[in-house]
Amino acid sequence: MAIDKSKVAVGFMVAGTLTVIFGTILTFVGPAIMHDQIIKNTVIDPSNELSYTMWKDIPVPFFMSVYFFNVLNPQEILKGEKPMVEQKGPYVYRKRCQKDNITFHPNDTVSYKEYRTYYFEPSMSAGDESDVVTIPNMLVLGAAVMMEKLPYAVRLMISATFKTFKEGPFLTKTVGELMWGYDSGLVDFLNKYLPGMLPSSGKFGLFAEFNNSNTGLFTIFTGKDDIRNVHKVDSWNGLTELNYWRTPQCNMINGTAGQMWPPFMTKETTLPFYSPDACRSMELVYQRPGKMKGIPYYRYVAPTTLFANGTEYAPNEGFCPCRQSGLLNVSSCRHNSPVFISHPHFFNADPVLLDYVQGLHPSEDDHGLFIDIHPQTGVPLNVSIRLQLNLYMKSVSGITETGKISEVVMPMIWFEESGYIDGPILNTFHTNLVVLPALMEWMQYGFIALGLASIIIAVVVHRKLKAKDKQPVKGSHAHEPEEKYIMNNSDK
Repeated sequence: MAIDKSKVAVGFMVAGTLTVIFGTILTFVGPAIMHDQIIKNTVIDPSNELSYTMWKDIPVPFFMSVYFFNVLNPQEILKGEKPMVEQKGPYVYRKRCQKDNITFHPNDTVSYKEYRTYYFEPSMSAGDESDVVTIPNMLVLGAAVMMEKLPYAVRLMISATFKTFKEGPFLTKTVGELMWGYDSGLVDFLNKYLPGMLPSSGKFGLFAEFNNSNTGLFTIFTGKDDIRNVHKVDSWNGLTELNYWRTPQCNMINGTAGQMWPPFMTKETTLPFYSPDACRSMELVYQRPGKMKGIPYYRYVAPTTLFANGTEYAPNEGFCPCRQSGLLNVSSCRHNSPVFISHPHFFNADPVLLDYVQGLHPSEDDHGLFIDIHPQTGVPLNVSIRLQLNLYMKSVSGITETGKISEVVMPMIWFEESGYIDGPILNTFHTNLVVLPALMEWMQYGFIALGLASIIIAVVVHRKLKAKDKQPVKGSHAHEPEEKYIMNNSDK
């Protein structure tokens, strides 16, 4: 049986048209499918095995790198000379985070406590925890500023107490002791007779509160009712606002808990989060796009206004009493001790702070904080949070341990908490966020291209067949006169 090529061509045209329609539908339906999948996998729900496990037991390795500002001239500082410091470190600790006491509530929120434990990593460190470092003694120099306005006789008694327990203005201890605590007769005395005066009831250390501790009771939205609210903090320790600061705006608990953010971010989106360690909400801003092993991200950084004083940035007035820009006074949530937080090496701070201390060299690459986040899912790919702990020091009459110390905001340590997605998790992300969307995009345009090609070929073939049908058969008119002649003669 002969094949009707004309009908085949028409069939190809119909098939091509259907293929184009299917590809066009895919261009609309594909993104919608991806959008729904992202929502489904972003909601905090135990049925979302992969995303829930990532949220509950953060599988990404996190590290805390600590740098000490070793004081080189403690005796000269007591005589009023400029402090000289040298940076020692990093001393790197692997940080393990695990959420516990997880409770889901009917209003689409979930409560939890996150416990953190630190393990020293000698292979990643520049030294050992047995390294000896000299830093200001917070118990003496911090207390001196706190007691400055007490009667002179009381200050003399405090100074005598320091001498009794052999506490001087500077400490020379091992890194391990300064980090996690050391035995102190003064600490034991204060905990016994003035309980609650110190943050820790055991040994006194800069990070003694951090290890084997939790960050408080967080209640956050699961995103079931509205994906735009997922991970946002509803309350912390039962509070919907703080009471540390002087204005309602500064006391607001904004954003997430600082680990994940709502999906579908744009370049205008900011990154707000609440930090219990800084006692306040903070907000990062978009800087630039980038790619990490093929996965697109937005980089967010701290704006220059983050630690600006109230004079330079009016909304920060509530965090005062302020000193120079670049310093956050956290005394109100640190037992009134004169402690300030800043960027490391006073990066983005008032340049005058660098004039008071010798040995600081700020740079954005080494001391700026950033978060690289996948905008479609709100999941951080690379994180580096860098902060510095400073002590306000000055000479206080009656407390002879302070000598003739010039008024100075003295850097003590800075630390970086960092982590990035790698290994199997990165591969899963790459497959789901790069390969599959690209495959779907190629498929939809492939169907359109294939359909158009089929239509064009079918049209060309069909036109050729029609043109061929219209052409006369060769030689069909050559014998026509002869036939007429024969017919005429036969009639006669």
